[in-house]
Amino acid sequence: MLMYNFCIAIVTAVNLLNNPNDEEISMHALLLIAHGSRREASNQEVRELAARLEQIAGDRFDRVIPAFLELAEPDIPTGVDLCVESGAITVTAVPYFLSAGRHVAADIPAELEKARHKHRAVTVHLSDYLGKHASVPGLLLALALETSETDTKHPLEQATA
Repeated sequence: MLMYNFCIAIVTAVNLLNNPNDEEISMHALLLIAHGSRREASNQEVRELAARLEQIAGDRFDRVIPAFLELAEPDIPTGVDLCVESGAITVTAVPYFLSAGRHVAADIPAELEKARHKHRAVTVHLSDYLGKHASVPGLLLALALETSETDTKHPLEQATA
């Protein structure tokens, strides 16, 4: 909770600095939703991915905020809160999941529904999950080819490097 309050304070301060006349801000935020892990390095990878997405989003998304279903912060409702606190009136949630298990089919929509009730003036969209995208098979093939053509490490070392 302390981290959440700290994040809200920073976002509010940045908004005030960037908008001293309290003009209406019209923003579209991307909420990148991952599972969350007990391994903090894995959660940090998601945060870094969100930062890279924000850099390349251009004018399509004003903010990219990472959120986690469980085991890490911010959770999904807090992630939506952060989007709204930064001025978003539209939030597009993207599940960073490979298959449509229970989390994608039920848990994430339920968490987003809670956020919709809390922020009734904000439009919250839910995109398809990552694994459903047509580019995934090609990406997997490219990874396999890259590894098989350049791999000089022992196979198990490659997976943990």
